[in-house]
Amino acid sequence: MSEESLLERKYFDGIYIPAGLLVFGTVIVKKEWTLYAALAALVLGVIKYFRMLPKKVLKPAVFQEFELKEKTIISHNVAIYRFKLPTPDSVLGLPIGQHISIGAAIEQPDGSTKEIVRSYTPISGDHQPGYFDLLIKSYPTGNISKHMASLQVGQTIRVKGPKGAFVYTPNMVRHFGMVAGGTGITPMLQVIRAIVRGRAAGDRTEVDLIFANVTAQDILLKEDLDALVAQDKGIRVHYVLDRPPEGWTGGVGFVTQEMVEKLLPKPASDVKILLCGPPPMISGLKKATEALGFQKARPVSKLEDQVFAF
Repeated sequence: MSEESLLERKYFDGIYIPAGLLVFGTVIVKKEWTLYAALAALVLGVIKYFRMLPKKVLKPAVFQEFELKEKTIISHNVAIYRFKLPTPDSVLGLPIGQHISIGAAIEQPDGSTKEIVRSYTPISGDHQPGYFDLLIKSYPTGNISKHMASLQVGQTIRVKGPKGAFVYTPNMVRHFGMVAGGTGITPMLQVIRAIVRGRAAGDRTEVDLIFANVTAQDILLKEDLDALVAQDKGIRVHYVLDRPPEGWTGGVGFVTQEMVEKLLPKPASDVKILLCGPPPMISGLKKATEALGFQKARPVSKLEDQVFAF
């Protein structure tokens, strides 16, 4: 918790003012008990403080149900789903860079039912209590994504977590190079937003992101990304399209080794490359980064890896 957050109105109303009144009243009524009143105010204040902390609801090994509160259609196959947490002060308790698992019993072509589990990274964070948002693109062959697209407000999903090997901490590296394809933007956006929020506390991390899509209409959360770039000179986004419109000035085609070399930071001990997107893209980028001098990426990434694939 930052120093600024301890000055929020709720702490004055719930802790500082009651504690002050207790001590002040004791001074007036029985001055010799002031020390005891101050100790009592301190103990009660600490208890109240911990009770006021956001309640983390995620459980790594247990699925819990969360109700769909709102559904915002972005395009014919993309939507943002807002799910309600148990109380207005509840948070998921999801570390920056990690994801959740969503499970559902999906009917199969033969009529049987099979439990399907898929991973998603929320585009909201624990600084936004009371709900969490998921950006999901539905695919014709996607079990969970089709299930999500069919959800109506008031229905529930089953969630557990946190999951994942990556956890962001401020200034863990000097410079991130990121490559995202399609909905692979979600963990990158989560990290970028955390960096920007942390500037006031001394986070100096720089980011160069290559964001690859098929058409301009496929660029998810472009307004959010552009706003972050405009707000923070340490954040740069480079768009790449496979089928660009006339007059397009960004990158064209697949993300190549040449693009990585030109747009992302050079190999160094304080540089990390983050990748998230379709498996063929990730496979090609692992080879490209190794050819450029980065440490060879493992089949399953670990936090300490120089090239990390979500």
